Amino acid sequence: MEAPIEQAPVDPMLAEMGENLNKAIQILEDGQREVADDRERRKYSRKDIPGPLQGGGQDVASILQLVQNLMHGDEEDGRWEHRRMQNVGEQGHMALLGHSLAAYISVLDRERLRKLTTRILSDTTLWLCRLFRYENGSAYYHEDDREGLLKVCRLVIHSRYDDFATEGFTVLGSQQPVVYQSAACRMGLGQYLCSQLGLPLSCLCTVPCNTMFGSQHQMDVALLDRLIKDDMDSGKLPLVLIANAGSPGAGHTDKLSRLKELCIQYDIWLHVEGVNLATLTLGCVTSSVMAATKADSMTLTLGPWLGLPAVPAVTLYRHEDPALSLAAGLTSSQPVEKLRALPLWLSLQYLGHDGIVERIRHASQLSQQLLDHLKKQASIKTTGMTTRFRVPPISGGSLQDVLGSLVLSIVEDELNSPVVVFRFSQDSSTASSVGSAEGCLGWEREVQDSLNRWLGERLVQLVPASGVDVVDLEDEGTCVRFNPLMTAAVLGTQEADMEALVARLTEIVPLLSATLRLRQEFREEVYRHATLAYVEDLGWPGLGAIRYLPRSEEPDAGRRQQEVEKVNSDLLRKLKELDADLSFSTGPEFGPEKNCVFVGMATEDLDVAELVKTIASLGKDIEESGKLLENMTEVVRWGIQEAEMQLQKASDQKLMEEGVLRQIPLVGSMLNWLSPSQSSVQGRTFNLALGSLDTTEPTYSSRTQTGGETPPTTPTSSVSKQLPGHKLFRRGHGSFDAPDSTSFLTPNETSQSWGPQDGSTGLPLQAEPVLTEADTQGAEAGFHVR
Repeated sequence: MEAPIEQAPVDPMLAEMGENLNKAIQILEDGQREVADDRERRKYSRKDIPGPLQGGGQDVASILQLVQNLMHGDEEDGRWEHRRMQNVGEQGHMALLGHSLAAYISVLDRERLRKLTTRILSDTTLWLCRLFRYENGSAYYHEDDREGLLKVCRLVIHSRYDDFATEGFTVLGSQQPVVYQSAACRMGLGQYLCSQLGLPLSCLCTVPCNTMFGSQHQMDVALLDRLIKDDMDSGKLPLVLIANAGSPGAGHTDKLSRLKELCIQYDIWLHVEGVNLATLTLGCVTSSVMAATKADSMTLTLGPWLGLPAVPAVTLYRHEDPALSLAAGLTSSQPVEKLRALPLWLSLQYLGHDGIVERIRHASQLSQQLLDHLKKQASIKTTGMTTRFRVPPISGGSLQDVLGSLVLSIVEDELNSPVVVFRFSQDSSTASSVGSAEGCLGWEREVQDSLNRWLGERLVQLVPASGVDVVDLEDEGTCVRFNPLMTAAVLGTQEADMEALVARLTEIVPLLSATLRLRQEFREEVYRHATLAYVEDLGWPGLGAIRYLPRSEEPDAGRRQQEVEKVNSDLLRKLKELDADLSFSTGPEFGPEKNCVFVGMATEDLDVAELVKTIASLGKDIEESGKLLENMTEVVRWGIQEAEMQLQKASDQKLMEEGVLRQIPLVGSMLNWLSPSQSSVQGRTFNLALGSLDTTEPTYSSRTQTGGETPPTTPTSSVSKQLPGHKLFRRGHGSFDAPDSTSFLTPNETSQSWGPQDGSTGLPLQAEPVLTEADTQGAEAGFHVR
């Protein structure tokens, strides 16, 4: 890049523009540190409701405040802290300033605008071609990263069909054009090209990847050769080949040297795109990526690579006819169109050559650091990753050894990539001591995919600055991907974040291993209980799902379903109250299975049999207590009426025996003193569990012998008896004492006495219910009637 020019007085308008931009960014960034009270106050603010345009207008501060509210107003307390926010440093401010300058420069007179835009465009193109080793190239700047390839395809059509500019699509009928793309290309890219070019989908040919030798994410070159020959024999015209220097999924690079040879042989335009193109700026570049410099065009996405917001993507290409480039839209005669490069022009100057290379090198070092740690994890498998920048030493030996080392070095060079893709993988032979039914039935991969999806989502939550994400690959399945070239500069990822990522991964892997090993045991334990049903959900990252089936004679299916829903809902609530290392939930929000309990990740010392036994016992308690409470109202009403009727009969009988004189207050007292009456009305005790009504004489006689009133027995709860400092369901600890099915309700626990205790007749009848409900074992009720 050129040496800095001599400093001159700055235009006051430009200085004011930069100052206003800094103030605006400061106001917007302050919204991230806004206190919770202000967010709650804005939650119901009418400013967020669309309304008519104000007639008097608003000042800049009010408008920026509205933008800030729209950016952060819908975020709940603390949620924004876990979101990935772009690390907008000074280089980002330069990119943002470029957009403001573009609007300011566009109002200059035409001649000054033409000179300025030509200088900006030529400087930026020259810098990029030197940075990425692309000699004699031109550049096209575009917002959509697919637009450059679209313009290149139009350029090739204009070049290969001489009358296309005048005849249009009719000239394509003589020879149908063909665009080749790898099966590992971006999803929807070929369809986008056909749609924008007005071509049928039959013009798109997707080339499968390798199946025998090499990476399974590389284009099969031999098959491509046969496809091209077949198309030419059928009268078609091969136009463009789209290759990857870093596939979107796994980051692998196609065999670009061999593909370039085919393109030269059949006169096909070779276009390359991918994240690995960023490594062209480094001093040491693999031969597979270096071959991209010989391509006819390549697309660069500098924004995420360098952490620059709102900068355009760039397509570098080589073509000698400027008229065709203008017809294809790769160049423009309008000076304003050339201002797209202004944000990138400013940012590249701010970073400098060394700053750009350092950012790419830092991302590659982060990738190598993570890869070195992953190799030490026994249950973590990387997909096609090998140690970068390492060539096997060739020492004295047989020719076979020398050739073997050479082939190995070539294969490793092709698979080198700054993208690290890994997944948790455990063989079915070690996953379960009793044998993995998932592996036997071919479901093991789906189960491990769910565990890896949970692993990736968990790592994103625990270490958001790492930039990892979840990717689904056709052959490997669900994996966790670390693509530092796309995230490190944006998120500000450092080596400490990699250390934190590895530490979290080391903590989570034992949970995944234990869960995968205990899944089959959990299933078998559930099958041993008649009241439990195992719910098959291979996509659930945990032990599994379980449903309690209450015994019901209800003929209506709807009411039976409601009963199942209520029992399992109460069961889930009870399980969440237990002090255990397990998580219980209702499962995925939009999952197919409802009315069941999903059990989460398991630890190595989990006692699965005790867990299932506890779930069955709690479900039985909830079912029986629910039935008891449903019938309690009718039973209590009947008990009160029956007790009152029997006591009224006993009171009338006593009146007949004692006579009327004893009922007169003064006379009755004198008669009772002279001749005490021996008759009394005995109370009644009602056993709610047995539904029987008895006298209180046995109760009072037993209490008299013990010297006082016996306090009621506290019902035994089914809450686990837990040792201090220990969690439930762990092997080696007393964890749960399941209640005996026969001790759910006992007469001694559910009976209370009532009746006269002072020898009075108790003519004024009053029913006073006393209800005591146990937590999980049931309920008892007694009625004292005086």
